[in-house]
Parts: sequence; structure tokens; C-alpha cells
Amino acid sequence: LLPPPLHRSLLVRAMALRLVAAAALCLSCADAFSPSPFAGLSPSSHRLSTARRAPPASPLRMQEGDTPSGLASSDGNFDAKRFYVRPDRLADIVLCSLGLPFALGFGAFAEGYGVGVEKDKEGEYAVLKLAGYSLRETSEVGGYPRPAKPIELYEFQGCPFCAKVRYAAALLDLDILFKPCPRESSVNRPFVVERGGKSMFPYMIDPNTGTEMYESADIIRYLYKNYGPGEDKAPELLTGAPLTFGASFSLIPRFGKGSKKSESAREAPPAKPLTVWGYEASPFSKVVREALNELEVDHVWKSCARGSPKRQVLFDQTGGTMQLPYLEDDNTGVKMFESAEIVDYLRKTYSK
Repeated sequence: LLPPPLHRSLLVRAMALRLVAAAALCLSCADAFSPSPFAGLSPSSHRLSTARRAPPASPLRMQEGDTPSGLASSDGNFDAKRFYVRPDRLADIVLCSLGLPFALGFGAFAEGYGVGVEKDKEGEYAVLKLAGYSLRETSEVGGYPRPAKPIELYEFQGCPFCAKVRYAAALLDLDILFKPCPRESSVNRPFVVERGGKSMFPYMIDPNTGTEMYESADIIRYLYKNYGPGEDKAPELLTGAPLTFGASFSLIPRFGKGSKKSESAREAPPAKPLTVWGYEASPFSKVVREALNELEVDHVWKSCARGSPKRQVLFDQTGGTMQLPYLEDDNTGVKMFESAEIVDYLRKTYSK
């Protein structure tokens, strides 16, 4: 039998994720062909565009003069459609969602996650605003030490051991500089072999302490010791075998997407890493990570699990839009929402 605290934690995570996954699937499927179910709520919570919801017919949307879905319009507002699924990407979102229950809630919530009802405050992000009140998410991560520089993680999307470290990063709300290492990698995999001596993943480099290591369980304990509530608070489910199997099953519906470098990917990486705001449990974020891995594009991942303070940061930064994922490309100046449009942009910009 599991110890009582661990047993309760498992039940809470599993039940919460099933509710979140079911709600996301229902809303995503419905909103792909109908107006947003949030249309009647306060616009200060999520700024929605009045632009046409139908996507352009052509997959090449970044042509000069176009204003594709996800980009800022002339008035500075983003054409972001919360819970919208572009019809041609519906299957991807559904398949990414199927694996969520196997992760038992890891990757969805920050440590110490909680929710509360407060009086509405203008300019503050909330899950829901109604009748002068707001439903707000909180966590304990604001009191944890923060690394001055992003931790570097060499990994790839289809690896269950890598997924466990990503779960830990989401729990601790850590910004990670991901160095994708898909099969047939021409840059990052050879670097790991030369640096660490083995082609084994994940491989972590912490520029803040000079620490480098393999082994997912050791990396998770290290992160909890240095950037969390303590090494002894690292979840046993996360460091042990149960989540290894869970993470493996969660990856099955995608049939290895993100595990092999695309033949069309450029040999040389972009001059600057891209920045992506997202969270591990989001199927919309996963399809973007898959594309980044297949193109072997380095990116700083701004973890925004439920309860993350960075949700408010993004809300402020984008003038009142909080939707994930969100891409910032300093190589081109592009900033955009909408997972389907981001994937199209990545494939057009970083393919040969």
C-alpha cells in the first residue's frame, strides 16, 4: 500500500487530470466548429479577436501582407482563439490528449497548486471571471530559488525518461533551454557524446553551478534540491518506475512524433534560441514541441503549468491575452499564438 500522503496525492492528481483532459477535449472539439464557450464572460480575463475564425486554405500563411491567426493585428491585439482547433489539426490534438491520463497529472500543475475565489481585479489574469468575482490559481513556486540562467537539457520528445524531467520542470516552474536530440541529430546528439561520453538521454548542464549529469531520477532530485522545496520532497512516483511506464504509455498515441530529425531540417541551428511559453500537459504545446524536436531547433521553454506566476507575466506582456503555447522568435521578430500556425511557421522558417 502507498503511504497515506502519497496515496492522496496520487488520487488528487489522477482525478484532476481526468477532469482537465475531458474538459479540454470537449471544448476543443466543440470550439473547432462553433463560437467560443467563453464568449459571454468578462473580456478582461481573455481578450478574444472578432476576426474570422475560419483558417486560410493554404498551409503557407507567413506571406508578406498576410495577418495569419495568432499574430498581432494593426491595433496591437492578438488574433488568438482560446480552445480553437484548426480542423486539419484536430487529429493531432486528440491523439496528444489520449496519453494524458497515463501521466497522472504530472506536467499539468505547479507545486502546491491551489484555486480560490476572489473579488475581480482589473488587469489580473484569472481562469474565470464572472459577476465581479475571479477564479484564480496559485502555487508555492514563488518561494523557491530561481536559476539565474536557464538550465540546459539535452533530450527528445519520444523519450519517457526525458518526459519525467520535463514533468519535474513543470512542477518547479523552471525555464529550461531545451537542446533537442532526435535520432539522426547532426548537432546536439554528437555534442552529448563528446561532452559526456555516452549517447544517453536526458543529459543536463546547469550553467549556474557547473553541474552536468545523466539519469532522469538524479536530475529530478538535483532540481528539487537546488530549485525546489528540497531533495526529500521530490515525488517518489516521479523518480521511480511507475511514471517511467506512465510516460511511456503517454507517448504511444503519437507514434514517435518528435523522435527523429526531419530530412527537411536545416543542418545549422538558428543563431538564437527561440522562446516558447507552454506547459507539458497541454496537447497544443506538445505539437509545437514535436516540430521543434524534428527540426532540432534550440528553444527556451517558459514553463506555465497551472498555478505558475508566469501566466500573469504573459498576460501582461501580450496586453491581456493568456493562451498557450506562445512563440517568440528573436531571429525574425515574430511573436504569435495558435499551435497550428506556430507549427506551420516553424516548418517554413527552419526547413531547407
